[in-house]
Amino acid sequence: MYKRAQYQIITERLKESRHFLQVVLGPRQVGKTTVIKQVVNDLKIPYQIYSADSIPATQTSWISDCWNTARVQMRVENLPEFILIIDEVQKIKNWSEVVKKEWDADTFNDINMKVVLLGSSRVLLEKGLSDSMMGRFEEIRMTHWSYPEMRDAFGISLEQYLYFGGYPGAVFLIEDEERWAQYINGAIIDATINKDILYDSPISKPALLRQTFELGTAYSGEIVSLTKMVGALQDAGNTTTLAGYLNLLGDSGLLTGLQKFAMDKSRQRASAPKFQVYN
Repeated sequence: MYKRAQYQIITERLKESRHFLQVVLGPRQVGKTTVIKQVVNDLKIPYQIYSADSIPATQTSWISDCWNTARVQMRVENLPEFILIIDEVQKIKNWSEVVKKEWDADTFNDINMKVVLLGSSRVLLEKGLSDSMMGRFEEIRMTHWSYPEMRDAFGISLEQYLYFGGYPGAVFLIEDEERWAQYINGAIIDATINKDILYDSPISKPALLRQTFELGTAYSGEIVSLTKMVGALQDAGNTTTLAGYLNLLGDSGLLTGLQKFAMDKSRQRASAPKFQVYN
């Protein structure tokens, strides 16, 4: 199985003495869970993987339950070290406070529990990390797959890569374009907007967020002023609202507005953005 560059980074950090939580960030469907499974299978260190995907957001005790289960296993089996992996941790309310409490408890009690957090919502994860976890974590960022990675792993051509992008899970669907499009819409676009952005972000007009994304993708590669976009969208409000939505879409790995390069920051910020879809 193909191993990305992050495989080596994560492996080296988990071999080190326990110093920091490892936080793996990246868009949906780029292989975060796959690479961590490759790492722990090759390390031969006892581990447990838990996912918060189907856990109610208000069940804050779930993280502590996972942590305590891992501690019990360490104690019963007399293990010198253990790896605890929690996927989509940002979906649990106040997750950062719970993680901080449990991590600090292990540090105080000299428990050699190495922890990896995985998350697809950069917005929610970074808020929790900045609020409570300062000085306790290291970030490992994963991006969409590059052309050399897709070529070496799946043998696709440059033309196929430019059209279908760097989503490894969708490679076997590229011969059926309609099926591939359904996968991208459901597993990536809808999941990112509905589960990551709208899940816990104060969006007053969810329909407008979706319209902004769709219009931005239609203008991908073109320079369009936000004022013009306000006129093209229904119930758009003002350019400040659109700029905020673009920031959320950019942080989630879907769509960004590139500002014109200028040494003068005020000119740069005042320029009309060039829309560009990620991947």
